[in-house]
Amino acid sequence: MRNQDSQKCKGIKWQVIFSFLFSCLCHSVSGQLRYSILEEMRKDSVIGNIANDLGLDIKQLSLRRFRIVSRVSEKYFYVNLGNGNLYVKDRIDRETLCGREPTCFLTFDAVVENPLNVYTIHIEIQDINDNAPKFFHNNVALEIIETSSLGTHLILQNADDPDIGINSVQTYKLSDNQHFILSENTRSDGSKYPELVLEKPLDRETQNIHELILTALDGGNPMKSGTTVIQIAIADVNDNFPIFAQDVYKVSISENAPINFTVLHVKATDQDEGSNALITYSFAKISENAHYNSMFHIHPTNGEITTNENVDFEAARMYELSVEAKDSGGLVAHSKVLIEITDENDNSPEIYVTSLSTPIPEDSASGTVIALIEVHDQDSGANGEVDCQIIDKAPFQLISSSNRYYRIVTTSALDREKESSYNISILATDRGSPPLSTKKTIRLEISDVNDNPPVFMKSTFLAYVQENNLPGASIYSIQASDIDIGINAKVIYSISSLNTEDSPVSSFLSINIETGVLYAQRSFDYEQHKEFVIQVAAKDCGSPSMSSNATLVVHIMDQNDNAPKILYPSPDNGGLAFFELVPLSSEQGSLISKVVAVDADSGHNAWLSYHFTHVSEPLPFSISQQTGEIRISRVFQEKDILRHKVVVLVKDNGFPSLSATVTLSFIVADNFQQASPKLNNQLTDEDSPSNLQMYLVIALALITFLFILSVMLVIISKCKETKSSTALGSLSTNLYSPVDPRILSQYSNGTLPLPYAYNVCVALDSTESDFTFLKPSQKVPVDNLIDADDSGLANESLKDNLDTNNQVSYSKTYNSIEIIIFKMTILYKMYQGCHL
Repeated sequence: MRNQDSQKCKGIKWQVIFSFLFSCLCHSVSGQLRYSILEEMRKDSVIGNIANDLGLDIKQLSLRRFRIVSRVSEKYFYVNLGNGNLYVKDRIDRETLCGREPTCFLTFDAVVENPLNVYTIHIEIQDINDNAPKFFHNNVALEIIETSSLGTHLILQNADDPDIGINSVQTYKLSDNQHFILSENTRSDGSKYPELVLEKPLDRETQNIHELILTALDGGNPMKSGTTVIQIAIADVNDNFPIFAQDVYKVSISENAPINFTVLHVKATDQDEGSNALITYSFAKISENAHYNSMFHIHPTNGEITTNENVDFEAARMYELSVEAKDSGGLVAHSKVLIEITDENDNSPEIYVTSLSTPIPEDSASGTVIALIEVHDQDSGANGEVDCQIIDKAPFQLISSSNRYYRIVTTSALDREKESSYNISILATDRGSPPLSTKKTIRLEISDVNDNPPVFMKSTFLAYVQENNLPGASIYSIQASDIDIGINAKVIYSISSLNTEDSPVSSFLSINIETGVLYAQRSFDYEQHKEFVIQVAAKDCGSPSMSSNATLVVHIMDQNDNAPKILYPSPDNGGLAFFELVPLSSEQGSLISKVVAVDADSGHNAWLSYHFTHVSEPLPFSISQQTGEIRISRVFQEKDILRHKVVVLVKDNGFPSLSATVTLSFIVADNFQQASPKLNNQLTDEDSPSNLQMYLVIALALITFLFILSVMLVIISKCKETKSSTALGSLSTNLYSPVDPRILSQYSNGTLPLPYAYNVCVALDSTESDFTFLKPSQKVPVDNLIDADDSGLANESLKDNLDTNNQVSYSKTYNSIEIIIFKMTILYKMYQGCHL
């Protein structure tokens, strides 16, 4: 339903539609919509389609959570989300909502989301004539002296109509009578009030009471009215006024006086007789004492004034009452009553904080003013005098500034880390009897000052990181705590190296300056860097800043990332196999060779084990898994093959295990001539290096030199046959220079134990030399090499014969020459094979 201002509402609707279109761009717009309805509409009456009026899609109301928001209007209206209509939810009484206001609006907000829009809806509640005029009293008693002159006015009571405008009281009508007429007057505020005007003289003896009916009419449609009965009593002539004994009565009472406490008695006399002398007491109803009249009561016949409510010295210290004495003839006399209220200690002191400095810095000097408080007591005299004190054990004291003001100052230094806040309890006690007191607590916050450095949990931290780690991964977190707060407790971390290495620590490690998380800049290699010793500095952000240091030791943990490296026999032999001559007469268990390998890893990853692989038939050799020593497992037979080719696998103990292999060839023969024919064929078929001619030229020159040297040694040995076998033994055992013991001591930490030292080896091809020279600077575990003195049974037999017969030197020399001739034969065959 729309009101008579529908044209204006249509204009507002256009504004609503424009606002809705603009909301598509802004996502959040406010608009206004106005409806006008009559009060007292039935429940579920349709006010209007609010969805259409706002330009909203009715189908989207539920999805967009359309709703009305108001703490008041939600009681009276609701929206049906199915059709978009706005309905009346409850009875609307305009007089209850707005009273006599000329306009009455109920306002609420309509909210819709996605996008968010807020519309302000004004609903004007129009008045209907639903209230009839009503007089305050159904019966009005008036009294007039029978001798009153014509034209005497008697003011009548107004009728009240809560409706407004034309629906309020418009006219008054008086019932027909002979003596009075009705007159309407208008006050300055526009309100009308009726008066009775005496039109014809009264005669009490003829009629002592006149009863009239006054009717008030409103202008509504239909018109409503209200009536009251006016009873006019005609009084006898009374020519004496009552007289009070005092013009002014004064009395004092305590503010603790109970209800119905007798204050005083007033007394008035009248010289008339009879009914004209009967006096009635009452309070005169004047605006000045309208409130006081309700606090006191006067007995109508004896003039006793009593308290009707509790009096309060702080609310009013003096009451002035106007007492009226009226005789039966209607004559009135007045007297004034002054009631003084005496104070009692019934109010506790009040504490007000007029100025408070919170928070204060913890480094505030002693004597710093914290707060200014005011103490007030509504009582007077000693009841209003107040003493204050701080009842807590805190570093504060009260200093009086005046009668009502106190300063709270510090008495010692503050420490926020020990006490971050204080509850200062102030006790105010007045000097009344009994005394009353009030307690008030002031909370004081202590602000932080950067007076504490960051602290690490310990001075040294240990971190363990596996090598081959992922670059950029976090490896450790170090924390320092600062008992300050805020920016003073914010810690920034940095690192610096304590190592003496050339590479800066920043190339290996970095730290998050805020969290203290340590990151690896690159992958670590245990074999290059086993640990990093860095200094971590924690610095707060205070001003001035404070810092502390801690040492972080990063241990790099080894992983099995290095395969075993075979040192002997050397795998770098140009692709040629390694040959070892094994005497056919060797005994079981004789040591014939040893594989020497090392692993750059450490711990379990460097534990090596040795194994034969690719064995197609049983071998007459065995290998020690721990030392790599190769020994004869059984005695050789004539039918055994002369050459055995084995592959030795060396693997570590890591996970996964890494390994290396080396190929060895063993020639079983008592001398080189015995094995020469088959070996020549095998060498011709198998060994054909690409650069064999060059190697052969070099080998021939070297063999020629060795041959000449051997001939010279034979001649020298012939000349010294008369010397002792001991000397010959010494000469024979030192044909190959031994390894310097100082070199052996440098490699005492190798994989293999002493006394095995392989400083001499026999080569059966052109790429191997007869002597191996070890340089002191080479880091090769020579303590793991096999000593040439233990290389075969032939050498052991030769050593035993030297002790008994000096002819052994001839045998040794002969064997050496035999070896040289054998090698020359092999080289010659190889040379022929290359040319063919």
